Amino acid sequence: MRGPFIGSEALSRGDLTRHELQRWFTWLLPDVYIARGVMPDLRDRIRAAWLWSGRRGVIAGVAASAMYGADWVDTETPIELIWRNGRPPKGLIVRNDTLAPNEVTKIAGIPVTTPARTAFDLGRLRSRDEAVARIDALLWTVPSALHEVQSVIDRHPGLRGVKRLPIALGLADGGAQSPKETWLRLLFIDAGLPRPSTQIRVYDGRRLVRVLDMGWEKYKVAAEYDGDQHRTRRTQYVKDIRSKRALARLRWESLNVVNEDAPTFIVDWAARTLAARGWCPGDPD
Repeated sequence: MRGPFIGSEALSRGDLTRHELQRWFTWLLPDVYIARGVMPDLRDRIRAAWLWSGRRGVIAGVAASAMYGADWVDTETPIELIWRNGRPPKGLIVRNDTLAPNEVTKIAGIPVTTPARTAFDLGRLRSRDEAVARIDALLWTVPSALHEVQSVIDRHPGLRGVKRLPIALGLADGGAQSPKETWLRLLFIDAGLPRPSTQIRVYDGRRLVRVLDMGWEKYKVAAEYDGDQHRTRRTQYVKDIRSKRALARLRWESLNVVNEDAPTFIVDWAARTLAARGWCPGDPD
């Protein structure tokens, strides 16, 4: 057994002796074990949490989004469960919330909140910026995640955080590929700049030149967040240089933001570039 598994069940079936359990397996959660030497990944921790609940809990929140393939979820992220238990062990968050039958599905045999319910919980239980980033990541892999959210809201109007949920939902955009891209988009919006479009496909004739992180097509201004891969991977660096040359030929202005850039500098840079292309504050997006 690689695990995770419930130790008492393995003992009662005769799969292991108590000595073998203690020698060859490592404790993950109360009565939940994994093979010694195996470093549990996020899926292992999610399964362990569900087993700890006696297979009665429902995986929710960030852990649920990871089950749908959302990125940017750290292995050590607390696992959220909807279940009745007031004293969860370290690494678990348990909420005694109400779930409608149609708000639960199964992935790999584990009960998980549906995409709509997952987005609902992500949006109401976190700060605005984190909520938007988490919903963005979910939408990247499940574009239809928001289709049934209003029905979830209608069923649970009194749950904590529901009143602020529309703000996060209104700002969410499935075109963000990373939390930093979400951060950059929100920076522009909060500064009063036009809301940028995401995943803009730029063609030279019929040839696709580049898919831009975000930008303003009306003004031919692009904004992209350059992470470490743009600097450390030679092939990516060369590809970026060539596509930027093509964008310049097509009269696109590209704002390439790096981690060291101050927010005030970024906003001023974008505002000046948009103004040079004909945008005026107060113009409709």
